[in-house]
Amino acid sequence: MRESMTPVTESRASPVPGSIPMGVPDAPAGGASVAAHPSHEARFRALVRDHLDFTWRSLRRLGLPAETADDATQRVFLVASQKLASIEPGLERAFLFNTAVRVASSEKRSFARRREVLAGDEAEGLRDGAANADELLDQHRARTLLDDLLLGLEMELRTVFVLFELEGMTVTEIADTLGVPRGTAASRLRRAREEFQAALRRHQAQAASRSRRT
Repeated sequence: MRESMTPVTESRASPVPGSIPMGVPDAPAGGASVAAHPSHEARFRALVRDHLDFTWRSLRRLGLPAETADDATQRVFLVASQKLASIEPGLERAFLFNTAVRVASSEKRSFARRREVLAGDEAEGLRDGAANADELLDQHRARTLLDDLLLGLEMELRTVFVLFELEGMTVTEIADTLGVPRGTAASRLRRAREEFQAALRRHQAQAASRSRRT
């Protein structure tokens, strides 16, 4: 299925090397000074630099609208800053993703907030010309459809689907990230793909029906 899917992806602007995005903690919390822990500060800066886009993208695909994903990303990295010493080297992405799942699950979202209008660079782009506007609108609709289909999946199914189909992880990597047996990850992925495809077929059938009536 991964080969047949062409999902529209979003990317948050990457931080400038050596800088930390506004709102993201600039050092491990807990009362210790930055100067007292230069190695911690360096590691945290590397964590933000290497995994900011992944974390924001994951939160979006776990069901948060862009405006909420910004704040949620800050919450994820706040947790990471507080628990930096306990994050094993090499397992940073797993820690961030699992934290993102918990943050996304705790967010109170409404259907109205999830259906955003084009904003930011997309809205600016609409003024550049009709052709560009049509392209941006198509991209927005594709993202909205993908978001809707993903939100129709249970969280545990959505999680493995996002990691496999959108982040390109293997089943073994997913199992390691989520801390579940490989067979469990494979089973969830199979169910997620089946439910996603069924939901997509229903959407296409409904769209075709509406088209015939117009």
